[in-house]
Amino acid sequence: MQYRHLGRSGVRVSRLCLGTMNFGPQTSEMDSFTVMDRALELGINFFDTANVYGWKTGEGWTEQIVGRWLAQGGRRDQIVLATKVYGRMGDRPNESRLSALHIKRACEASLRRLHTDCIDVYQMHHIDRDTPWDEIWQAMEQLVREGKVIYIGSSNFAGWHLAQAQELARNRHFLGLVSEQSLYNLTERTIELEVIPACQAYGIGLIPWSPLARGLLAGALESAAAGRRADPEVRKDVDTHRHKLETYEALCRRLGERPADVALAWLLHQESVTAPIIGPRTVEQLNESIRALALTLNRETLKRLDEIFPGPGAPAPEAYAW
Repeated sequence: MQYRHLGRSGVRVSRLCLGTMNFGPQTSEMDSFTVMDRALELGINFFDTANVYGWKTGEGWTEQIVGRWLAQGGRRDQIVLATKVYGRMGDRPNESRLSALHIKRACEASLRRLHTDCIDVYQMHHIDRDTPWDEIWQAMEQLVREGKVIYIGSSNFAGWHLAQAQELARNRHFLGLVSEQSLYNLTERTIELEVIPACQAYGIGLIPWSPLARGLLAGALESAAAGRRADPEVRKDVDTHRHKLETYEALCRRLGERPADVALAWLLHQESVTAPIIGPRTVEQLNESIRALALTLNRETLKRLDEIFPGPGAPAPEAYAW
């Protein structure tokens, strides 16, 4: 396994992050335990979850599964554990978003579900435009002082949100954000405009989610030809991107590599990326993901991928102005 510092922090995380969103709804608890055990065997030490995963409002189903796995003993100190706050956890007015009240209550609830006394990376799942940053940072600082949280991360932030958060954290003499989770893959490269430059400027580690574009980059055309049915939204995306996918999958065949591995390897070749989040439903899918770590894409292949899936062209403002 390869490891990299999480942003400018001193902590080192595996180049692949184990996403747990499928645990519960798609993967049984016993199978989820098997996937997590195998991840440890492979050297994956970065586990990501969220209080809303499981999609049963207020239950934190996925956190509970991870917590019961941790409760078996001998595992907690082997992983960097990340979870998230923001999503709705109940019907009452203060059971979502980033008020200091909700941050405190949500953190304590996640700690109980996860059977741990500390969250290593506590991430804001979305920007809250209705809560001032002074309130958010005061709440996060308190959790750090109490030893309930070590690092703070964000998810789905715009570049200017990252800058605003970091400058206000600096004014408070607080470390601020060490990571940002963003949608990033070959088909969705918008963050190259401003999010990635902001991450690089402030030393924020980038953790891409949906690296395979919900399966679109995992050989969607080959799967369809084999009679395997995809999610309706993915089928719609296949129709939209059919020409690009035909060219992409042909390139992968020439390379002798699976499309999913090429898509993951492309992300790992991006200097700004710390660890793409993989979300295996099975141990077999987890084992297959490891191939991307050993896959080197030469300059010609990277250039061809840029031609098939062009990004914005440059960071802002050069992408749209002189």
